[in-house]
Amino acid sequence: MAVARVTRLTASSPTSWQAAVQEAIDRASKTLRGLTGLEVVSQKAKIVDGKIAEYRATIDVTFILED
Repeated sequence: MAVARVTRLTASSPTSWQAAVQEAIDRASKTLRGLTGLEVVSQKAKIVDGKIAEYRATIDVTFILED
């Protein structure tokens, strides 16, 4: 029987929401083991001079707790 934990992360990218999500996963992978899934909670953007300057994604990542 496994027990999982969910942690909320927010990351940004100048390129896209997908890149922001990947940035969050890349960072989480450095310190969390057993990542099994994610849910995109929200997508936001920073606008400068009428254009998107930064994409922001908030995600919940799920990982299995070790014995």
